[in-house]
Order: sequence, then C-alpha cells, then structure tokens
Amino acid sequence: MPRILYLLAACNLVIGTGAFGLSGILQPISETMGVSVAVAGQSMTAYAFATALLAPVLLMLTRHWSRRATLQLGLLVFTLGTLVCALADQFAWLIAGRVLMGAGAVFTPVAASMAVMLVEPERRGRALSLTFLGMSLSYVIGLPLTAWLGLRYGWRWPLYTVAMLGVVMLVLVSLLVRRESQASVASFSGLGRLVGQGEVLRTLLLTMFYFSAIFTVFSYIGPVLQALIPLDNSELSLTLMLFGIAGVMGTLSGGWASDRFGAKPVLKVQLAMLACMMLLVPITVGSYWPMVVVFMVWGVAGFGMMTPQQARLASAAPAQAPILLSLNASMLYFGTALGAAVGGPASVALGFAQLPWVGACFAALGALTFIKKRG
Repeated sequence: MPRILYLLAACNLVIGTGAFGLSGILQPISETMGVSVAVAGQSMTAYAFATALLAPVLLMLTRHWSRRATLQLGLLVFTLGTLVCALADQFAWLIAGRVLMGAGAVFTPVAASMAVMLVEPERRGRALSLTFLGMSLSYVIGLPLTAWLGLRYGWRWPLYTVAMLGVVMLVLVSLLVRRESQASVASFSGLGRLVGQGEVLRTLLLTMFYFSAIFTVFSYIGPVLQALIPLDNSELSLTLMLFGIAGVMGTLSGGWASDRFGAKPVLKVQLAMLACMMLLVPITVGSYWPMVVVFMVWGVAGFGMMTPQQARLASAAPAQAPILLSLNASMLYFGTALGAAVGGPASVALGFAQLPWVGACFAALGALTFIKKRG
C-alpha cells in the first residue's frame, strides 16, 4: 500500500479522537457548563450536523485546489475549532468550536478519495480500510486516553492535546503530501441522476441509519456504561479501549471481506450482528465481561461496515468518488446527529441502559434499504 495512506490514517486518528472523545467526558463538561449530561451530549450533534452540512460545501469551494491544500485547510479549521472548545467558558462557545471542528472534517472524504485513486480497483477495500484505520484507532487510543486525561486532570486537557497533534499533522501533510495541479475536482454535474439510482440512494440511507443506531448509544457511552455497571476511571478507559480494539478488527476485516466476498453480502451480515448485539446490551446489566463481549462484537460489526459502504459508492462512479464519499460522510454525520438527538431525550425517558434498544430500531430501518423496489 502507498505509504502516504499511513499518514492519512494518523490524521484520521487525531480527527476521530477530537470528534468522539467528548462522549467519554460528558459528565465533567456538563458540570462546568452548568447543563445536564443530555444537553452536553448535543455537542456531538453540533459536530455531526456541521460536518454533514459544511464539509460538502468546503469540498465544492476547494474543488480546484490541490489535494494537499484541501487537506491543509481541513486540518487547520479542525485544530482552530478544537482550541475554541478547549478555551470555552460558556456552552455556546463550546458549540461554536464543535461547528468549526465539523467543518474541518472535510479532510476525511478528501483522504478517502486519495486512497481510491492511489490503488487499483481490486485493492480499494484494503486501501480505504487502512485510511479509516485511524478512525478505529481513535477508539482504541484516543477515546480511552481522552477519558482518563479528562477525568483525572480536567476535560480541557484532552482538547489541548488534540489541538497540538492537529498542528503536528498539518506540518507533516505540508511536508509529505505532494502538491498536485488538481484536487479531486468534485462536481455536482450529473450528481442528481447518480443519487437517483436506487443502489446509490440505498447505500447513502444505510449509512445514515446504521450510524444513527450506533450513536444513539455512543454519544452517551460513558453514562451508558456506568448505568450497566459502575466503573472507576481506569475500568472505564479499559472498556473503551477494548471496544476500540474491536473497531480496529472490524475495519481491517471489513476491507478484506469486501474485496473477497463483495460489499453487499458483507454488509448484510454486519448489520444483522450489530442489531443483535444492541438488543443484548441491556440484558448484560451487572455483568462486566458479558457486557464487554457484546460491545466488542458490536464494534467489529459496526466499524466493519464503513469500508464496504465506501467501496460500494466508489465503484458506482469512480470519476465522482470524491463528492459521493463526501455525501456518504454527510449521511454518516446526519446519522450521528440524529442518534445523539434521539438518545438525549430517550435517556431521560427510558434510562441510559436501555438506549441500545432505541438504536436497534434504526438498525432495522437500515435493513429495509436492502429491499429493492420491484417493477
């Protein structure tokens, strides 16, 4: 695999840590900001909506830039947003910083398009899985460290750390990514016809539904785990790390399986596993290791779906892969926002331990996308 993909994976590790790390430290954030945990969780919603709405806009505005310049812009905006969050003394400023971070996540679809273009079609799944490995590793490395650092020294310190790493990644991208005459030349030309195709539309909807399923729970993962079984800081960090390890396994196996068996059969199996695990989570209340096993299988299935989804879209229209991958990222974050928005009131009505059952409803909606309209 091209070595530059490892740098893109490292950048995605930093972005994933900043994007999702707050989910493990919502309690201290809520106490500082004087809001409830459910309200603090809407910082995830703000990030997700900003990514879904602003990343495609930035991609279009920079369509004639070099890929390196677009990656630099994404990292710069993301890092500035992280600093705004770290310095925020009011909840409104925290949300403003999250919006900037979400706009900076334009980095991810541009990186995915580079991965697609750098390898031959039969290796796209593995190239994408390597690029997105950083997102999975953010759950193994970033999320547990964020939880430990934030709970021990204060929730601002993880954000300062992510901002510093963002600067490092910006320097490395500037030095190591070659300047090109064109970026991916994202264009809306013919996009309406393309999205109108049943296969493309169903793929995008599946992304939205399965991420809604996951983030109904994961936006509140700290409180959910504590509701299932009381954990100290070290145990919480260990549990999040184990979930992240499962995510890495899912990302790598998903890329391999997509190339070996085809994207759609793999996705059907993964979605079924995800739904079953979500139904089982509340039953593990009070039992630590059964809970961990269920969450790890969930991680393998959930993270494993990302690469086959990307490969489906890239193969549908390789020339328009960048904008399709950006739209897929938008659907991903719409799903994240929807899950976070639903999870907040659902946690009040049902309790944090029952949130996986709410998420399973979204997984069921995702299963409907595999049904083709006859005639």
